[in-house]
Amino acid sequence: MTRAFLRRDDVRDLVRDRLGPDRRVTALDRLTGGTRKGVYRIGLDDGGSVVLYVWSAAENYWPESATVPDDPFTEASGAELFATNHAALTAAGVRVPHLIAVDRAGRHLDADVALVEDAGGVTLEALLARDPVRAAAPLARLGDALRRMHTTAGPRYGRLTDAPGASGARAAEDVVLDRALAHLDGAAARDPRPAAARDRIAAHLRELRERVTPRRTYALVHGELGPDHVLVTPAGEPVMIDFEGLTWFDVEWEHAWLRLRFGDAYPALRPVALDVDRLEFYRYAQVLSLIEGPLRIAGTDFPDRRWMRELADRNIAAALSVL
Repeated sequence: MTRAFLRRDDVRDLVRDRLGPDRRVTALDRLTGGTRKGVYRIGLDDGGSVVLYVWSAAENYWPESATVPDDPFTEASGAELFATNHAALTAAGVRVPHLIAVDRAGRHLDADVALVEDAGGVTLEALLARDPVRAAAPLARLGDALRRMHTTAGPRYGRLTDAPGASGARAAEDVVLDRALAHLDGAAARDPRPAAARDRIAAHLRELRERVTPRRTYALVHGELGPDHVLVTPAGEPVMIDFEGLTWFDVEWEHAWLRLRFGDAYPALRPVALDVDRLEFYRYAQVLSLIEGPLRIAGTDFPDRRWMRELADRNIAAALSVL
């Protein structure tokens, strides 16, 4: 598809409406990295800046795929989820960008939008790479925030916007199993290596699922929190972003991802107590998602398709290594 991204004039009226009639836009920069929404930094005439999130077809690189109906992590996108989840994280004492405005009415743009504080361009990922000593304090504070999330109990698993009874009818681990098998099918259709090992991978998944004992306690989880989803302010505050996937779910789902993404820095987060069998099952399911998803998006016009293919290759190796 032909993608038309925003230009400076497109956001002029939005800025005047939300920040005041005297405020002028001096710059508009589209930030890289997003796959479901556009992220723009808007420069202002007073020397400050704000960040604009835009959810529209032109900003979403993901093609449609088969989904599990009660999978709470499927297609987590949009201003409604953003606003609801922002409020829940704020209530749990988690630092997120200050929310200036949300617009789902298309008053200024033909899209869902949210205008938020510009918390800076330094990610925890970059800080860990170049200055681990300086990263220690925000990493510890992020661990504190995660423990607040992971001790905030919910009545069921599912999105925070779900109506009562719309989710949580069956065991969360069965949702994960079906989700992982769907990812396996998608990966096998796109690459001969998972296709050749399909039966063995499926058997391993089911074996891991059988080890998991029943449990029905859920907490707030971000869903895909990596150090690139945490900004660090000049004051050293960790600011959580990209939280549309926030949901009530097993904390092991979060920690399987955190271990993968934070690597050697993970122990500094000082996690809550975890079920090791559930953790390993979820870890392997996420490996399969990191094969299917990157292979799917690598077949689109996403700008960094090579990186996606390399990510899929690493996770194919990880999936096969345990068989």
